[in-house]
Amino acid sequence: MSKPNIVLIIADDMGYGDFGIFNDQISCTPHLDALVEEGICLTQHYSAAPVCTPARAALMTGRYAQRTGSIDTLEARGLDRLRLDETTMADVLGGAGYATGLIGKWHNGALDRRYHPRARGFGEFVGFQGGWNPYYRYRLDRNGGIEYGDKDNYLTDVFSDAALDFIGRHQGEPFFLQLAYNAPHFPLEAPDAIAQKYVERGFSLGVSLLYAMIEVMDTGIGRIVEKLDALGIGDNTILIFTSDNGPALGDWNGFSQRRFNYNFNGGKGTTYEGGIRVPLILRWRDGLPGALRSSEMAHFADWFPTLLGLAGVDVPTDLALDGVDIAPTLRGETGAAYPQRFWQWNRYTPVGTCNAAMRDGDWKLLRPRIPEAMEVHPADTAHDHAIKYFPELYHDVVRLPEPATTLPSPPPPLLFNIADDPFEKNDLADQYPQKAATMEAALERWFVDVTGI
Repeated sequence: MSKPNIVLIIADDMGYGDFGIFNDQISCTPHLDALVEEGICLTQHYSAAPVCTPARAALMTGRYAQRTGSIDTLEARGLDRLRLDETTMADVLGGAGYATGLIGKWHNGALDRRYHPRARGFGEFVGFQGGWNPYYRYRLDRNGGIEYGDKDNYLTDVFSDAALDFIGRHQGEPFFLQLAYNAPHFPLEAPDAIAQKYVERGFSLGVSLLYAMIEVMDTGIGRIVEKLDALGIGDNTILIFTSDNGPALGDWNGFSQRRFNYNFNGGKGTTYEGGIRVPLILRWRDGLPGALRSSEMAHFADWFPTLLGLAGVDVPTDLALDGVDIAPTLRGETGAAYPQRFWQWNRYTPVGTCNAAMRDGDWKLLRPRIPEAMEVHPADTAHDHAIKYFPELYHDVVRLPEPATTLPSPPPPLLFNIADDPFEKNDLADQYPQKAATMEAALERWFVDVTGI
């Protein structure tokens, strides 16, 4: 069998509760729902972080993001930059003869051509390098040429069209396409007719826009599936869909984003399940079983060794990976003894006792957020916004010291048994103090290992 194509589709801030198949069809996602039914669905699949930059870094490198330099979303400060000595999945697949392309959101380095996707293994790039972009007034980098959007072109459709073009041009060779939609990340913008359908069903305007954004993305995914099959390459294409983190549930510009999140605790920005447990659907008709749901635990860092293995491409021996090959899980095997898993994220320099978690089998230890460590200085917020609309005015990252912050003592860690309590309602730390202490010590050792702090 020839090497499989790989189409890795990443949504931005989408949770389980945003799928029609998981929310009693309150949203319209028929193409994603069909992939859930036909393919492999991992129900304990975790992002590497509760926000996009570190999550994407781990996905691309197979390593915890704290090792890679991509620790926060503030590209104006360079905190999103994937270190230049890191090797990406696109680097390896490109070196093995794959045509490589990134369409959509990058967010692992901007303001310097060395961090551009085409310098990080992707032969083609149609998208934007920062954290978000307007859906109509967008500024798009198309292989070095800049184009601007207008009211007649919706960015999600532009990305779907670019994906169809890439697939058509590379159908005769193995290809790796990362399609990183920015939907349903803010700004909340969608075609009026689709959003109005949800308004008429009683949803708030914010949620209606979100569901409309997701519906447009789902339609694009349906077009891609149809294209692959029409070209006769659908069966030997590894088609994956996931999200970079859980859904944003706060308010944006007067619009509420609060919606059904499958009853998980928390959302984007937190290391509760709602922030890091994300959907994963995979279909490879020629190589893996279909109609499979697995509750085995998997992690973003696992996809680097797993996809290379499925493609028959050797993992470079000089790479120290944190991910493991989960092909046995994808084949329906159970009981694999995979490593413990860890998470941590806050603003600016990492703080190990803030917003951190680890899984050890069914057990999960969680260190709650320290509010002071989650704040962004207003000047950085304004700078981060301006760089989205006027990137041509900025030529280097902010090199001023981080804002001074005094942190209080952290709150005590929480302990959950995810098998019995997937919605994290019952803290068991007082009931199992030795288990909590052992896991807390392991989390501290991991943090020192990945950060050196």
